[in-house]
Amino acid sequence: MNFFNNFRIALRALMANKLRSSLTMLGIIIGVAAVVALLSIGRGATSSITDQVEGMGTNLITVSQGRTFNAGMGGASTSSSLYLKDYEAILENVDGIGGISPYYSTQMQISTSDRTSSYSVIGTTPTYFEVNNLELDSGRFITDADNMSKKKVAVIGSSVSSDLFEGLNPIGRTVKINNVSFEVIGVLATKGTLGFLTGDSSIIIPLNTGYARIFGSRAIENGKYVLSSISLSVANPDMVDSVISQIDLVLRSQHGLGLNDELGFSVSSQEQMLSSMSTITDTLSIFLGAIAGISLLVGGIGIMNITLVSVKERTREIGLRKAVGATRSSILVQFLVETFTLAILGGILGILLGAGIAWVVSFLGLINSKVTWDVILLAVGSSTLIGLFFGIYPAYQASKLNPIDALRYE
Repeated sequence: MNFFNNFRIALRALMANKLRSSLTMLGIIIGVAAVVALLSIGRGATSSITDQVEGMGTNLITVSQGRTFNAGMGGASTSSSLYLKDYEAILENVDGIGGISPYYSTQMQISTSDRTSSYSVIGTTPTYFEVNNLELDSGRFITDADNMSKKKVAVIGSSVSSDLFEGLNPIGRTVKINNVSFEVIGVLATKGTLGFLTGDSSIIIPLNTGYARIFGSRAIENGKYVLSSISLSVANPDMVDSVISQIDLVLRSQHGLGLNDELGFSVSSQEQMLSSMSTITDTLSIFLGAIAGISLLVGGIGIMNITLVSVKERTREIGLRKAVGATRSSILVQFLVETFTLAILGGILGILLGAGIAWVVSFLGLINSKVTWDVILLAVGSSTLIGLFFGIYPAYQASKLNPIDALRYE
């Protein structure tokens, strides 16, 4: 008996028990749908992170405050402050810099005449715009003249603009930062929230204005101005590692640290950040896929259970077929084809359901999911293997039945 005849018999047997067949396939459908949906969402998240990081430039280096573990203080960890003097030393002593910008950031209450909310206020220099690959939606960015004269001007993110002004043109209007009035001179184009303070929910002001009028004592330590971070771009991407090494030496010199001392700062490139995030998202995708695989396993157990029941119900049929000359292999193949058919049909429906879930997630704007062919092939292959694996034992049990005993079975 060829495969197509077995397939026709399998469909007839499944259609004879529609409800039971549907419930049996449900486990496979849910498992395959979970694999397709979770892996597609994971791929979409990874792609989104990669695009946003690469959009900021892989030649971007960020220097930020870190924490060092001090065994001599009972195992306590202490933070190392980053100063404006450190920025000036890096600017003067490090070769290969394309652009560099210091900034100090803190959360503050921002208000208009009728609205108040909390946003990240970033005090920085004009070079921040180029270093972080920002774009303007309208207006202009802060200038050196704004910074030198400590002018009370601000550039706001797109989310800040929509939250505080609700579609009105914010250019020329006033916002109060910590009860100090600032004129809005620019609105940033939508960038996203990933990265080092380049999100849409930020307000950018001149650094000197922030130190003089807004940040107060919180931005001063040991008589020196404190920075949250320093962003710099490298003129030649091939020199990223060299620039990082130079920055390391400058910071050690500035803070009196030897070559063997723990550097209390984080000096990292966007490429390193991208690699770390990709590792995290890949691990998460594998984890989610493993969870979905458990659903497939449960579905396979359901197929085995129902097939064993089917063998019992059709014992006399098996005995009759053997009595008229059916071989053990033909009986084995028949039941394997039935479980294979259950798995394939469940897999197809599961793929459609999983792709639909991924589409809904994308449609709602949560994550731009990506249903790829390798995910579909993985789901189909998994469901097929599950069907065959869990169908072997029931099929073997059916094939070894003695025809005489089978015909006497009640």
